[in-house]
Amino acid sequence: MSNRIAVAVLLLATVTACGGPSAGQGADLRGKVYVSSSVTEQGKPRTMVEGTRVELRFTDDDRLIATAGCNQMQSPVKLDDGKLSVADLAMTAMGCPKPELHQQDEWLSKLLGATPSWKLDGTNLVVTGSNSEIVLATEQPATLEGTWTVNGIVTNDAVSSVPAGVKATISFKDGNILIDTGCNMNGAEQPFELDGQKIKHKLGPTTLKSCGPADEVENAVRATFENSEATYEIDRTTLSLTNASGAGLKLGK
Repeated sequence: MSNRIAVAVLLLATVTACGGPSAGQGADLRGKVYVSSSVTEQGKPRTMVEGTRVELRFTDDDRLIATAGCNQMQSPVKLDDGKLSVADLAMTAMGCPKPELHQQDEWLSKLLGATPSWKLDGTNLVVTGSNSEIVLATEQPATLEGTWTVNGIVTNDAVSSVPAGVKATISFKDGNILIDTGCNMNGAEQPFELDGQKIKHKLGPTTLKSCGPADEVENAVRATFENSEATYEIDRTTLSLTNASGAGLKLGK
């Protein structure tokens, strides 16, 4: 082996030994979303606000998007040497319905801003600060099967909220669709078919009594399936149903 080749091999081995594991581990997080399975503070379980969890999303362009139940935080992130480092953690300023949610946001913001340690324990991500530790599991992608709650009405590229006090669900089970708006659409099973990203379903006859605020949701459901089919798309825990003109529904699990 010539001296030139020997030097090249030695340099490659040195770079691999010094930089490989750290870069590899950090790369393992890219494009993944982790959700908390346990949270401890000062060695004791920390009670999260009911219905909330910590979510950490690592984007392909090396950003961290984090939530703890209300506001969203994001920043460029570095994962060198087992440390999670955010350069400038920006947070939205939504008015959370409970003060406890604001406190939870501040707790997570301080934890992430203090350069906590991180490691992979099997498929779990463990983030450890001076007084807190979060164990997070990889988020499993949602499937169409199951019950979805309508939380938005789509018209002309805008999304409006469902009227207050109205709860409407759409369930997919064993080849049947069940639409329940609490009024004219009462959850009766009707068949549907999948054709790629198309849900083929013809709405059956219903009563036509006035339901007050629920009328808006029922009209949106009818518009979504106006041609007996709707296009569906699942992004994490959000299901979008749209007709050919782009109007439709946003639903969550």
